[in-house]
Amino acid sequence: MELKTVKSVLSELEQKSICEFRRLTKFSLDDCYIALKDKIPKLSRSNLHRCLQRNGLSKLPKEENDKKDKKKFKDYDLGFVHIDITTITLSNKKKYYLFVAIDRMSKYVYSEVYDNMTMDTSVLFLRNTIKEFPFKIEKILTDNGSQFTYMLLSEHLRPRDKDNPNKYKTHPFDEICIDNHIEHRLTKFRHPWTNGQVEIINKIIKSHTTKKYFYEDIEEFKRHLMGFILFYNHQKK
Repeated sequence: MELKTVKSVLSELEQKSICEFRRLTKFSLDDCYIALKDKIPKLSRSNLHRCLQRNGLSKLPKEENDKKDKKKFKDYDLGFVHIDITTITLSNKKKYYLFVAIDRMSKYVYSEVYDNMTMDTSVLFLRNTIKEFPFKIEKILTDNGSQFTYMLLSEHLRPRDKDNPNKYKTHPFDEICIDNHIEHRLTKFRHPWTNGQVEIINKIIKSHTTKKYFYEDIEEFKRHLMGFILFYNHQKK
């Protein structure tokens, strides 16, 4: 009695590559398909599924040292935007500041580059973000930096209202939020991971720009950044 031969349009090498990719990345079926379909022309979602089933990889076993599942983000409607600032250094060793805003639900991204990260710059970025976003921003989440809030300043350092010395002055960033009916939320002090959405996109942007290419000047970087953001928002699956 001969063993039944399983026929597949995928070569043995392609199937081994698929299995190894699945083991290493632990991607879902759809993510594996999106990542591999350009490399394996004959790949389809169905033959990918059958390949993983044959090799016992349709469900990945949990490893003993796996941590407990992290709590998922609460579901939010369109318009909850995370904002953060990260530094970038070009080949000329000059440091710049990348302001990034990302919507929690749609993952739509807006970004600008400045040579400082002052309060005035954060206000300018917020104005541009509100204008450039294709939908109404309802909530904004930032850290507790002085560019965004006075909350972490000692009471004697917080500016007072000129008309009412007994009242603290409203931060200019908050004034823009109030004028546009936006709720401004702050991350919990010393818990930066609560703004993880924008931390992830910061890493993605850098991995496709400054960590991969050299730029002659800031204008060249800005052009490439704009191209990547357009690709990310409108073409990336």
